[in-house]
Amino acid sequence: MANISYPLRSLKEGYWFKLICGASFQHLPAVRNITLAYTLAGADCIDVSADRAAIAAAQEALRAAACLSTQAKQRGFGFDGLPWLMVSLNDGEDPHFRKAEFNSTECPTECPRPCESICPAQAIVFDRANDQFSGVVDPLCYGCGRCLPICPSQLIFARSYVSTPEAIAPLVLETGVDALEIHTQIGRQKDFERLWIAIAPRINRLKLIAISCPDGEGLIDYLRSLYDLINPLPCPLIWQTDGRPMSGDIGAGTTHAAVKLGQKVLSAGLPGYVQLAGGTNSHTVSKLKAMGLLKNSSPGHSALKPKHLSIAGIAYGSYARVLLSPILDRLEKTEMVSTPAAGKEISPTQHSVCLEDEPELLWQAVALAHNLVSQIKSA
Repeated sequence: MANISYPLRSLKEGYWFKLICGASFQHLPAVRNITLAYTLAGADCIDVSADRAAIAAAQEALRAAACLSTQAKQRGFGFDGLPWLMVSLNDGEDPHFRKAEFNSTECPTECPRPCESICPAQAIVFDRANDQFSGVVDPLCYGCGRCLPICPSQLIFARSYVSTPEAIAPLVLETGVDALEIHTQIGRQKDFERLWIAIAPRINRLKLIAISCPDGEGLIDYLRSLYDLINPLPCPLIWQTDGRPMSGDIGAGTTHAAVKLGQKVLSAGLPGYVQLAGGTNSHTVSKLKAMGLLKNSSPGHSALKPKHLSIAGIAYGSYARVLLSPILDRLEKTEMVSTPAAGKEISPTQHSVCLEDEPELLWQAVALAHNLVSQIKSA
């Protein structure tokens, strides 16, 4: 295994860690700084929006991480190589690919604004007194949907969008991403096939394909039909089991849905690796260990388990982002003191403070990220 890359080794050995920045999350400073912190902490994959600016922000963070790798190792963090960069696409309407929206001028003045307090991304703001913007800050919203049912006047709605095949080829060819993830749902085989036809001619450029699907009647048969459609593949395949989408930061109980669905897909023996998502948080690894679903641990003994009986990895989204939000909030309040020289190329985050510009905050963020990454790395 001397020539195997760091992310692939993690996948094969069952300690793969993926950070989900959010398929609808386009707040570029946060994408950049979260990517930097989790890369230095040892993440194997960074999943970002299929948006050129978001991809560029993540790539900028990876370059910064490469320069800081020696310091990360000296501090005892888990960095062992750069993670793969993944983008997420969808073959139809999906909760990961939507934004909340409402007209704030229609809101009753006496409304207590529960939408503002429940939003985990702080994407809903009201500033009528200063005649500033009120409503949903579009780049911050990642489509969790928690504001939709809580609005007393039912004024908030979701704006969904679907990937177009014509946008995929340039994305893969021109931005240099390493992996693609397709979000699908049971019964959408024709939609999936249409998307796959656009991807297939360029599949050799990728290091990994992932398919994400929530549970439902006929799930395993549907996944088998997708495998028959895409087989053979020149790269590894991950089945991402989306237990309870975008809920990991709500509470400990959300991890049960993630583990339950992972166990269901794992038991089906589908070709490829099984990776959890949707409801994952700090309790997920301990739950997997207790159930004997990690490769190197099972109740009563420590014998190595075959790959097809083990969860290969875990993806963390809302929980991983919220974990760093106090530090990122402090960072965003720090005023930018330097301006780009004339003629210098402007980066996606040129007008925001970069995490490495504040070393104290940087290593605090990496330490927090490492606490999460190391759970599966040391399991």
